[in-house]
Amino acid sequence: MSGRLEGKRALLTAAGQGIGRATALAMANEGAEVFATDINEEALASLADETGGKISTLVMDVLNDDSVAAGVAQANPDVLFNCAGFVHNGTIMECSDADWDFAFNLNVRSMYRTIRAALPGMLERGNGSIVNICSILASGANENNVIGYSAAKGGLLNMTKQMGVEWADRGVRVNAVSPGFVVTEMTRPLLEAMG
Repeated sequence: MSGRLEGKRALLTAAGQGIGRATALAMANEGAEVFATDINEEALASLADETGGKISTLVMDVLNDDSVAAGVAQANPDVLFNCAGFVHNGTIMECSDADWDFAFNLNVRSMYRTIRAALPGMLERGNGSIVNICSILASGANENNVIGYSAAKGGLLNMTKQMGVEWADRGVRVNAVSPGFVVTEMTRPLLEAMG
């Protein structure tokens, strides 16, 4: 432990499992006061148990403005780690309007929503860090049957770049992390569908 995040308050979305959970644990180990959020109460409870209460957990629905506002107000984060996402399996012919809308709502709009809620506090303090989990599929890598996800993550990457430029001179860093394929609870059904 180097304590790189000592004194920082970090709010993480989708922290009940996968990348979000691993990041919550890593940030706590680096000294941050971590607020792990998810819609999955059971996953949050196991995270709280695993850390002996070292990490604060709260149910937050990133698709709901009021839920996000309440979570951000409680955490008042210096660091916002946006990890909520969903991979739809299917080509454009298999991606319904509802699938397309959900891909953008969860993979882009949820991050737009959490950033709009957390950014004013960061600007008031003159510093902050926003990290959006993106994907290598956002910038040229190709994979079959993930049209909605790829399109949404492309939008997220460009939104992140734009915000990085807009807020850098006010002390707020906005970055994207674009991992390759990571086996998590979210991606297992996709793996099974691919055979």
